[in-house]
Amino acid sequence: VQGTGGSSAVSKCSAAARGYIQDPFLRLLAARRRRRAPLIHRGYYIRARAVDHCVQDFLLKTRSLPRTQILSLGAGFDSLYFRLKDMGLLHHTVVYEVDFPNVACQKAALIKGRKELSALVGGTGGEGLGAITFYGEDYKLLGVDLSELSELERILEEAGLNNEIPTLFMAEVVLTYMENIRSDALIQWAAEHFPQACFLVYEQVHPEDPFGRVMQQHFSQLNTALHSLAQYPDCEAQQRRFLAKGWTECSVMDMNEFFTCCIPEDEQQRVQTLEPFDEYEEWHLKCSHYFVLAASKGMRPSWTPLLPDARGAGAVGMAGSVPASVCAGLSGITGLRRYGHRSVLIKRNVVLTTGGFGEEDGQHCRMRNCHVLRKHAGCWEAVCVTQNIPDKRWGERLYHTVSCLSDTLALVVGGRTSPSSAGLGMLWLQFPETCKSSGPDDVAVEPVSLQLAAEAAALRWRHSTTEVTFKGEQYLFVYGGRSALQPVLGDWHFLHAPELSCTAVAVEGPVPESRHSHSACSWEGGVLIAGGLGAAEQPLGSVFLLRELEHGFQWQTVETHPSLVPRYSHTAHVHEGKLLLVGGVWLRASSVPGITVIDLMTGLCLDYVINVEHLEWPLMLHNHSSVFLPDEKELLVIGGGGNCFSFGTHLNPEPVMLSLSSILISH
Repeated sequence: VQGTGGSSAVSKCSAAARGYIQDPFLRLLAARRRRRAPLIHRGYYIRARAVDHCVQDFLLKTRSLPRTQILSLGAGFDSLYFRLKDMGLLHHTVVYEVDFPNVACQKAALIKGRKELSALVGGTGGEGLGAITFYGEDYKLLGVDLSELSELERILEEAGLNNEIPTLFMAEVVLTYMENIRSDALIQWAAEHFPQACFLVYEQVHPEDPFGRVMQQHFSQLNTALHSLAQYPDCEAQQRRFLAKGWTECSVMDMNEFFTCCIPEDEQQRVQTLEPFDEYEEWHLKCSHYFVLAASKGMRPSWTPLLPDARGAGAVGMAGSVPASVCAGLSGITGLRRYGHRSVLIKRNVVLTTGGFGEEDGQHCRMRNCHVLRKHAGCWEAVCVTQNIPDKRWGERLYHTVSCLSDTLALVVGGRTSPSSAGLGMLWLQFPETCKSSGPDDVAVEPVSLQLAAEAAALRWRHSTTEVTFKGEQYLFVYGGRSALQPVLGDWHFLHAPELSCTAVAVEGPVPESRHSHSACSWEGGVLIAGGLGAAEQPLGSVFLLRELEHGFQWQTVETHPSLVPRYSHTAHVHEGKLLLVGGVWLRASSVPGITVIDLMTGLCLDYVINVEHLEWPLMLHNHSSVFLPDEKELLVIGGGGNCFSFGTHLNPEPVMLSLSSILISH
């Protein structure tokens, strides 16, 4: 637990170095420098922003009072005091920081050894005695174990903490490391002993969904188990906890809500453009698993720095469940552990999977080889197939599309290697007539030479490519996505098959807003577009039909009731007039998306939870691929997962079969 403070300081320091956080003191308190990934930078940015938002609101609301104090519990190597002092915000406020004696002594030594830090504490600053490791007129650094409440109370009194003045308690990922009986006692003690007080908490939530299980496993492996999650698994439980322990007001937000409601749009845009970024799913999942809580009592005026937006809140009603089971014949094939890949049904009972990021020979890497999956005598089997291609970067791509144009020919459109690189072009995939999965047949790969107009269609990723028919001719409709220069695209291109010439086709009607990571399905000669991530990195809940007319196509809105919960990174299929949406990411933290069925005749929209009781591992249904098997009314889900913040990469270890027979009949 003591090690978490140092790791956090390194991550905050890295975020500051890249411009996410304006804090010149972090580098002076971090024991080492290490550049973190963009996803980690965003995670620590939102954490710092949430804490600062509440602290500065407290100082603003109490600025007319003669004296106030801040008590930072488990402060670690945080720079809060130095930042506030440098900003001139501590005219009448004393900051007390508490942590384990060992941590407090290390921090005291850092302050003493850095003139920039010791000068801010002032001329009276110096080494303390006993538990007071460093002190100044408005700063006290104390070494004491928070779980020993009587000792904590004695040392705080000795250091001069005043029960009678407004006090802000802060616990930034601290209480959850304590046993609940001890953290509850601390929360109640603060309410009982301080008539005018506020309590700020930032920590984890939602332990039982797939991301939460990976998160819990990570902290357990570090020997820093998250004790509060079992008893207080969601924001509502945390709110009830504080109200039951003597606090009269309490509001709470998860970090998705905080980012949307409490950070101005121009600041959101600034952060979103600081670094090349393409881990939207993991960003939103991380934010749904952390919350900020503000509780208060006796404050006049009342302290309410968080005002949650009631719109879009609440649980998603489920109409039933869909059973999931491991696809036995495909278990143990490491090459199918991947995300950002694509799978396509070549012909009946034969599936081709290409690209993505995954596991190969025990290493995580971009996947170069294809896999052919074939159902034979009722059982699925798979073989790894080498792509004959001279330039490996053409084969190693994520977030591309694959369109099957015949039993032996498929077209790969777009994709990327890294988020900062230009999108990749098109590839023909030629596979043998037999396409047996018992032999090591190669897949011939040939880059497509494109006219300039068609090249614009290809240099993108997270887009869709869908087969449409116009005047009896076959076209590929490339829509949306993103590129290295544009974070979201809203254009479209008609590529005439098979020569892939870019053709001008008239399209009328209300143009859908730009999006990527949406789904697209062929239906009645046109295209159904559902969901996606929009320009402000917010999930979309709209469904559009691109319908064929005599002279071109027309965009039409598909109304659903109840409204489709906004989502992205899902897959989709159409079966007998019903649109099936599979998995994805939404911002309703109370549950994860399962299967949504939209009746295209009536607009009725029903959500079904996926029953994972027969799976021994967390099933992450984003960045996956799925193939619908109409005869069996089953969905074969291949891969999925991603980089779970700092908790490690999770790849669904085995393909999964979802049985839809009960929900398709009930419709």
